Amino acid sequence: MVDSLRTVFMRYAIGKIKVDVYPVKHIGRAAPRRWKNWWTRFWMRYAGLNLFGRIATGLATLFAPPHKERIYLSRMNRQGYISLRAKLFHRELYLGRHLFIDDHALIFQRCQGGPIKIGNNVAIFRYNILETGYGGSLNVEDKVSIHPKCQINAYVSHIHIGQGTMLAPCCALYSYDHGFAASQSIRAQALRSRGGIRIGKEAWLGYGCIVLDGVNIGDGAVIGAGSVVNRDIPDYAIAAGNPARIVKHRRDARPSKTREPFHE
Repeated sequence: MVDSLRTVFMRYAIGKIKVDVYPVKHIGRAAPRRWKNWWTRFWMRYAGLNLFGRIATGLATLFAPPHKERIYLSRMNRQGYISLRAKLFHRELYLGRHLFIDDHALIFQRCQGGPIKIGNNVAIFRYNILETGYGGSLNVEDKVSIHPKCQINAYVSHIHIGQGTMLAPCCALYSYDHGFAASQSIRAQALRSRGGIRIGKEAWLGYGCIVLDGVNIGDGAVIGAGSVVNRDIPDYAIAAGNPARIVKHRRDARPSKTREPFHE
C-alpha cells in the first residue's frame, strides 16, 4: 500500500499524470449547500410575528450564518427577518417591509409612550434599545442602519432619523433632559425637552456619539467618533469633539477611490 501511494506521488511530482486538487473544505459541499439554501428560502416564506411565523423563522435560521450575514434573510419575505431573540414590547409599533431586527434588540414602550414607526429595509442590529415614553415618539425612515448597542430614548419629544442614515455602535440619542434645580432632588423633578432630535438623510454618526435634546443634524452630515452633539450641525458638515464643532465640509473632500460602494 505504501509503495502504491509512493508511486502515485512520484508520477504526480514529475508531471506524468494530471491530478485535480480541490480544497478539502469544498469537497462534497455543493449538494448540501443547495439543500440548505432551499430549506432557508422555504421557511422564510412563512416567517412572521404570529406563532407559526415564529416557528418558521426559527427553522429558517438553522443553517444561516450569524450577525450581519443574516441580512439577506430580510429580502426573502416582505415582513423581513425578526430574530426569535429580539423583544418587541410596544403597542404602537409600525413596521415597514424587508426589515432586519437582530438578536437581543429591544423595542420598548414605557408609560404614555408614543408610536415607533420603522421604514422599509431598515437594519437594527443586536443589543440595540429603541424606547418611547411620556409622550415621546420615534420615526426611522427607509434604509437606516443602527449598529449594535445603540440607545435611542424618545421621551417627552420626538426623534426623527432620516433615510439612509447610519449609526455606528454605541451611539446614544436622548430627546429629553432632567430638571436639576437645587431646591429638590433630580429624581423628583419633571422631564423636559427643547424640541427633540432630528437627523437628516444620509448622515453618518461615528462610534459612541451622543446626541442631546434640541439638536438638528443636517442631510449628509458626519459626526466623529465619541462626539457630544449639543448644537445644530448643518448639511454636509463634518463635526467632532466634546462639544461637537465643525472641522470641515464634505463638499471640500475628494471622492473615495473604492471601486464598489460599501453597504452596512
